[in-house]
Amino acid sequence: MTLLADVERAVRAAAPHALVDTLRTALTDAYGAASVRLHLADYGLTVLRPVDTVTHPGEALSLHNSPEGRAFGSQEPREHQVRHGDAVDHHLPVTVRGERLGILTVRLPGDRSTPAAVADLTQVAELLGHEMLVAERDTDLYQRVRRASRLTLAAEMQWDLLPARACTAREYAIGAQLEPAYAIHGDNFDWAADAEELTLAVTNGMGEGIHASLLTNLAVNALRNARRAGIAIADQAALADQALYEQHRGAAYVSTLLLRFELATGRVEAVDAGSPQLWRRRGKTVERIALDPQLPLGMFEESDYAAQTFQVLPGDRLVFVSDGVYAAVSPQGEAFGDRALARAIGSTSLLPAAMVPRAMLGELAAHRDAESTDDALVLCLDWFGRADEPVA
Repeated sequence: MTLLADVERAVRAAAPHALVDTLRTALTDAYGAASVRLHLADYGLTVLRPVDTVTHPGEALSLHNSPEGRAFGSQEPREHQVRHGDAVDHHLPVTVRGERLGILTVRLPGDRSTPAAVADLTQVAELLGHEMLVAERDTDLYQRVRRASRLTLAAEMQWDLLPARACTAREYAIGAQLEPAYAIHGDNFDWAADAEELTLAVTNGMGEGIHASLLTNLAVNALRNARRAGIAIADQAALADQALYEQHRGAAYVSTLLLRFELATGRVEAVDAGSPQLWRRRGKTVERIALDPQLPLGMFEESDYAAQTFQVLPGDRLVFVSDGVYAAVSPQGEAFGDRALARAIGSTSLLPAAMVPRAMLGELAAHRDAESTDDALVLCLDWFGRADEPVA
């Protein structure tokens, strides 16, 4: 325990840009590590990119065909015997509350690769994830590493607006992804939770490029401002509607799907103000949840919004999609939402929520015109509920 405590103290005291170098020194001293490498998942969730390219250059690794990628997918520590020696590479997920950031690889001598050492390193990887998120307030290093190519300015604004790409709690697990990851315009998602409720919003600002991103930024922050005032979601929608109308006088608007989940009961309040759709898989049945359509935010002055309610049960999976998903057309003219969307939800039923959006967007890419650059958003929410809830 003393060795682990020493490593933790060193990492917590490290300069924001020097987490990996500090960790490498600490693990070498404490556990005899021969090498320490950190790879982070890129924005498109296609590759793992090395952090320390200057002092320890390395190639990007596949998320699908590498030991590190398999550890990332399984979210379990994996061992890989090093050739021509008795050393062992330990691939450890770097994950914070369900947000999959990357993989920490630590090479230990064979005689030091004990279950106790692996348990310590697993805790170190979790600590590194937390410290990295804190460090991003003061350094661009980790965000630069995540880029397999340059982000457009609109995409930069959208990614900075997001809470995370995944989140887990006792009652639920969330995973979400935006495409095209490096050139997204107006699609966005947001969530926040406390001890009693989870509020979730899926938004789609009209237009393209900076215009769409600025519009969505205003809408998301207006919703956050209203949410943090502690008011009901219908009033949150109304206040955001007023903010958008005051700025654009109806010339620009934002489609929004806003939901509030009671964590203790699974009761859901929803405001459907535009184009995002909600689908549910319950058991083997996949169906769209039809909500009462209301006006998009900012279209008219002083629009009234009303929340409707429905119930989620333990075992339910909710999938939220933007119009760039369900309205995407194949070369033969078939919309993805006609049949392929339900098939995609069914075919990903065994995947955890964090992996569903990437898998569904992969099926979307195979369906639609290869030249399409429309925004596409998929958010998956698995509802676990609490022990006293009825089971689906």
